[in-house]
Amino acid sequence: MDDSEDDWLSLKPKEPLPSQCCGSGCKPCVYDTYQDELEQWEKAKAKKDRSLLTRKKQQCSNSELTPETFTAFIISSVDQLTEDTYQYKFELPGNSSLGLSLGQHIVLRGLVNGLEVQRAYTPITPVNAEGYFEVLIKCYEDGLMSQYVKSWKEGDSVCWRGPFGGFPYSANQYGELLMLASGTGLAPMLPILQYITENEDDETFVTLVGCFRNFENIYMKPLLQEQSRFWNIRAFYVLSQEHSLENLPWSFQKNTHLGRINEDVIKSMVNTCRRQPYVLICGSVTFSEEMERSLKAIGLKEDSYFIF
Repeated sequence: MDDSEDDWLSLKPKEPLPSQCCGSGCKPCVYDTYQDELEQWEKAKAKKDRSLLTRKKQQCSNSELTPETFTAFIISSVDQLTEDTYQYKFELPGNSSLGLSLGQHIVLRGLVNGLEVQRAYTPITPVNAEGYFEVLIKCYEDGLMSQYVKSWKEGDSVCWRGPFGGFPYSANQYGELLMLASGTGLAPMLPILQYITENEDDETFVTLVGCFRNFENIYMKPLLQEQSRFWNIRAFYVLSQEHSLENLPWSFQKNTHLGRINEDVIKSMVNTCRRQPYVLICGSVTFSEEMERSLKAIGLKEDSYFIF
């Protein structure tokens, strides 16, 4: 077999494009995988032994979810929640579970105009859900991944890998959780919320603050209303572009603030907590930075909050 320099260069792993990294700190990241493959290639080239190049370009497999390789899952339903946000349900074989812990995310791979793109999303289903999982995805007009996602339809096959990250939690670990969520930042909060309400022995109080543009943009309203009926759960809403509380259903008027969330709003929420809260934050980078800055300003220390 020809072992010319050109032949070996053709076998050399290609460095990932920036679009192939979801930026969520996954282990292994696509760059970790690239470094492993590059080291393997260098060893094989030094020994002139192509049999050492056993790792092939990872394709979608139809097996269990793993962090290293992408696994194909079939879309079983598509629900449009708002003008730009969709809820996708994926099939799992038999009564199997995705195997996630609370707060963990999975990475989606898409191909747009020949460019591979990867993004991280947190399933919104309870961690013990069997036979399916669901994700909440907001599509942006100029987003590369959004172009791919908006083409999805029932029956399509989509590739995911994971899980990564997570929020370590055990029943009654905290007196109260204060959840600050903006838009689809609601996603990691929902499994935690349901984990608490499904466990009769967990007496953790939860105050959820959801930040949205207007009432129509509040995701998962029936589920949030249902969860709020539990004795230890409260839900509040901060609507930045709603003009009057009178436009809202009566059940939402008393627990909705009009305007943007700020230090004063957060301070009032902390003060109404029934126990000293541990704060969970999820949203855009800007939102998370603003929430962290406000929490520090009202005296909370870094060990009293967690940012997804």
